Amino acid sequence: MEPDFKERDQVLVSTLNFNNPKGPKKLRDSFVGPFTIIKLIGENSVEVRLTEEFARKHPVFLVSSVEPYFQRGEDKLPSRNKTWWRWKTHLAL
Repeated sequence: MEPDFKERDQVLVSTLNFNNPKGPKKLRDSFVGPFTIIKLIGENSVEVRLTEEFARKHPVFLVSSVEPYFQRGEDKLPSRNKTWWRWKTHLAL
């Protein structure tokens, strides 16, 4: 079951069908973004606002080619920064 998207949601777009000459395919990012959904087109497509880097791409993608974007905040992983600080200070000794 595909996730339900709404206008103004942030999404990542799959690069599976992108023709990108920048290096080998296996080293490319699987998804790019985040992009904002401008309009829902039926149940199967979304139109997104692309950045200048992707301005030559068509802005309509199938729902199966986009993933919801969740911004990672420090409050979700509070111990991550503390652990790094302890490890960093241990190396300085």
